[in-house]
Amino acid sequence: MSKSISKNYIYNVSYQLLLLITPFITTPYLSRILEPAGIGTYSYTYSIVSYFILLASLGVADYAQREIAYHQDNSYLQSRTFYEVNLIRILLVGFSLFTYYFIVSRFSGDHLIYWYQALNIIAILFDISWFFQGLEEFGKIVFRNFIIKTASIILIFALIHQPSDLNKYVALLGMMNIFSGLSIWLYLPKYLIHVPRQEIHPFRNFSTILQMFLPQIAIQIYTVLDKTMIGVITGSPLENGYYEQAEKVIKMSLTVVTSLGTVMLPRIAYAYAHKDYETIKNNMMRSYRFVWFLTLPMFFGFIAVSSNFVPWFFGPGYEKVIPLMQILSGLVIAIGLSNVTGIQYLVPTGQQNKLTLSVVCGSITNFTLNALMIPRYGAIGAAVASLIAEMVVTLAQFYIVRKIFPLSQVIQQMKNYFIAGFTMFTVLYVFKLFLTASFLHTFEIVLSGIIIYALILFLKKDSILFFAINKIISKIKRPRF
Repeated sequence: MSKSISKNYIYNVSYQLLLLITPFITTPYLSRILEPAGIGTYSYTYSIVSYFILLASLGVADYAQREIAYHQDNSYLQSRTFYEVNLIRILLVGFSLFTYYFIVSRFSGDHLIYWYQALNIIAILFDISWFFQGLEEFGKIVFRNFIIKTASIILIFALIHQPSDLNKYVALLGMMNIFSGLSIWLYLPKYLIHVPRQEIHPFRNFSTILQMFLPQIAIQIYTVLDKTMIGVITGSPLENGYYEQAEKVIKMSLTVVTSLGTVMLPRIAYAYAHKDYETIKNNMMRSYRFVWFLTLPMFFGFIAVSSNFVPWFFGPGYEKVIPLMQILSGLVIAIGLSNVTGIQYLVPTGQQNKLTLSVVCGSITNFTLNALMIPRYGAIGAAVASLIAEMVVTLAQFYIVRKIFPLSQVIQQMKNYFIAGFTMFTVLYVFKLFLTASFLHTFEIVLSGIIIYALILFLKKDSILFFAINKIISKIKRPRF
């Protein structure tokens, strides 16, 4: 376990950002070309296919990553896990595609966009990023995604020119997801060894896989069902279009936070396998502190900057995205904390049943509030429901781990970051009143916020800030040959 956590974190942040860099770069273009109705149609149809993507995944990736992490020092067990997992994947993807075709073919209207969305189900078959995440080989994933996403950006600008190109856009995204998975297979021969056929039992730990699948079902209910319910209840692709754009920006920022979970899961799984409980506790408390460090300025920043950011980024007709972004900004804190507790602790320590319990609470909350609020408030109601549901999940998880990681102890670590974040927000809120909505002015607001936040933490001699500064200085001073 000599691999650097900070280095792997940077790799994984890069990996997750690259997964999302295409929508970030292309969103201003696509929001104008496809218009709110086109974006809403994409969002609704993707919400439908997401349930079948979930079925094709069945928690296998989380289980496989954990198993690879447990056996980082054993090439035979790594290889056996790889072969077993991929056999399960073939069966699941086949069953999911068959079920998807059976259900969608009975929908009324044009089915073509749904068939293009099905490419995302096929892409699950070729995605083996879990293997390299378990080995903490994040650099290879980053390189793969850089090539694929760069190609995606070029193709989107080259091929998508009018609202009628929506189907072409959906097909392009699906195909690039497939190519993204295939490209990393080139690295495999270096890691795999021969495993006798009689030793391969794909359903060896199927009960564990199902246990890890249950929380994913619950998570899906309050991360995708809201879009489905907006489409069904309101009957308007516009409401889905507004919600999709607001959530997209928030989820992009969350990448920086949740990437830590992917890095820490194999590290904590390895420590748990070796009964190193002190290391687990130290790493967890550092993770909570790091989440406060990142999410509080994001939360205050989104509220302050959204009214300046939305008009120039999305274009005319997306004004309703502003309050949606401000409401959903609370997700960065709630999901950031629950990611630490759930993904970094409950999953690697084999307590996925408790994780399931927490997300079931959130799912019930989300479904109930969606049913009550969407008919009256549309996308705004769905945003409020999602935020409350995530808060329920976070609080439920803290109750579960209360004896090991008391909530009061975790909250104590937020003091300096809250002071710095709130001060930043106050200054930015006044500052933006004198600015118009433009890229330059949004950049000035964001840069000012970063400087104010960092300056206050510098004066308070914050350990995380100084760690980051020392890392940067050491990189600059490192001799190059």
